[in-house]
Amino acid sequence: MNRRTLFCIATLALGAATTASAYDPKATIADLDARLAKAGAPRVQGTEAVAGKDVPALFFGERKINNNYDVVDAVRKSHQATATVFVKAGDEFVRVSTNVLTPEGKRGIGTQLARNPAYEAVSKGQSFCGAIDVLGTAYDACYNPIKDGSGQVIGASYIGHKK
Repeated sequence: MNRRTLFCIATLALGAATTASAYDPKATIADLDARLAKAGAPRVQGTEAVAGKDVPALFFGERKINNNYDVVDAVRKSHQATATVFVKAGDEFVRVSTNVLTPEGKRGIGTQLARNPAYEAVSKGQSFCGAIDVLGTAYDACYNPIKDGSGQVIGASYIGHKK
């Protein structure tokens, strides 16, 4: 996608968030993905500890996403939604940036995407939108695969509106 297309997606997503029916998961995931893409192309390079686990370091352009929360927090502020960026580590998707909180009130970084329909979809390079349980709470959610320049799935983005 070119920058103009991404700008249009972001503008539409932000506009949708200000209407009376602000809880549109597809518009919210479009906004999250546009915010990430604005930083540059996705790639993995090296590793970084996330919650004490070494996982691939996920970048958009020169911006490292691991342990960086400004984008997911901006989505919460704009859309009153949870948001997460996962990196693919082997067969798992690990939360490296999230505003989803554990029952102890800490960010759920280092936790894995459950083996559910969303996992199956993003593993195959497909999107998923629907009802899902995230760390014990029901959400209307969307997940999109994150692919590198060669088309390989290297992560996933997620947003959820609490049911």
